[in-house]
Amino acid sequence: MVIEEIYRAEYGRAVAVLNRLLGDLDAAEEAVQDAFAAAVQRWPAAGVPPSPAGWIITTARNAAIDRLRREAKRSSKHAEAALLSDAELDEEGPVHDERLRLIFTCCHPALSMTARVALTLRLLGGLTTPEIARVLLMTEPATAQRIVRAKQKIKAARIPYRVPREADLPDRLGGVLAVVYLVFTEGHGADRADLCAEAIRLGRLLAELMPDEPEVLGLLALMLLTEARRPARFAADGSLVLLADQDRTRWDGALIAEGHALVRRCLRRDRPGQYQIQAAINAVHTDGPATDWRQVVQLYDQLMALHPSPVVALHRAVAVAELEGPGAGLRLIEDLPLRQYHVFHAVRADFLRRLDRPEEAAAAYAHAAALTPNDAERRFLSSRL
Repeated sequence: MVIEEIYRAEYGRAVAVLNRLLGDLDAAEEAVQDAFAAAVQRWPAAGVPPSPAGWIITTARNAAIDRLRREAKRSSKHAEAALLSDAELDEEGPVHDERLRLIFTCCHPALSMTARVALTLRLLGGLTTPEIARVLLMTEPATAQRIVRAKQKIKAARIPYRVPREADLPDRLGGVLAVVYLVFTEGHGADRADLCAEAIRLGRLLAELMPDEPEVLGLLALMLLTEARRPARFAADGSLVLLADQDRTRWDGALIAEGHALVRRCLRRDRPGQYQIQAAINAVHTDGPATDWRQVVQLYDQLMALHPSPVVALHRAVAVAELEGPGAGLRLIEDLPLRQYHVFHAVRADFLRRLDRPEEAAAAYAHAAALTPNDAERRFLSSRL
């Protein structure tokens, strides 16, 4: 395992542990970054230690101790004592995972939704500012500013580093689910199995914590049903394979079965939400040898009524085009405010191609290829020119 892979896998855990001990996000990040810098210097010659995560956390803790001693701040004595102690700290809430503790802190209601998502992606997923900017469809400077301000707000407002009381958990859940799903979508879009696995792991923990919350079950089902198709998403040469062209025998049957069971379970609660409906749409895609597009359109109608957005409208148009033809789909998307979204131009290009308007289709494919940050998608879109 190379250092970059270890960074992706363990950065969030290390920051969460150090932040719990230090009570300062900036100091926790700095200590963990120092530890990874030391790993870059030492591991190529000495080899990767048997427990890379343990090495990183121990090295980060030692770096933090050294920094506290150098600064000799009286207010740091308590943090230093905690860092020097090997004893396990008592859990303050029902979630027994440091990363989820950090997620709930980063998703505090005092922060804007965008700030919550940006900060958690940075601290939990170890995503870079450009990666987070891409996820949030924001500029890099604006994203960096959001992260800095969110950290400052946590410190100034003295937002506690703990899981909310169980009675308060449902009200805090929306921001947490949004973060988990964005971690998953970043991993899926970039074909980064590590991020998808982390999001699914967090989703499972949330489902264990709140087994009667249908949106938690819906999100987990959505991620599992999407992840089930990963083995068929790419051809042997690395080229992207569209859903309609995928070999369904390569899909992960166990994940599909688990996802379908979760969809049935959450829908029985009769409290529909956006993740449940999206999971139901994916269940239709993975049920049988072909997709029931009429049912998909009906589900998108429900989603638009519950959670309207231009992106949902775009995906609904794709389903409508399967039933009524590309002309109907094209009419539905022309006024959508998604000109900086590469999927919009890819969908529009496909409609134009099917309408036998090759020059317009080529221009739209080129526009989509120029906007996408994904190499496999860019190659696929360029091949359509």
